[in-house]
Amino acid sequence: MRQWTLQDAKENLSELVRLAAGHEPQEIIVHGEPAVVILSRADYDALIKPRQSFVELVRSSPLYGADDVEFPRDKSLTREIDL
Repeated sequence: MRQWTLQDAKENLSELVRLAAGHEPQEIIVHGEPAVVILSRADYDALIKPRQSFVELVRSSPLYGADDVEFPRDKSLTREIDL
């Protein structure tokens, strides 16, 4: 990620926007401290996109609602451990 001082960012705004639009986040430094990051719209949208909840994930499964799914139980004996 390229860093810009605020003054350089002002002077080279077109270049800063072009780089950010190319999916290269750009960081602006104000008074020696990182202040903001400029992102492309696509990168921003990906960050704020609501994520699917666990319930929605389970309900979207092709097995959701299927009554004929079986989970066989392992009936082997447990291990013996010397204590």
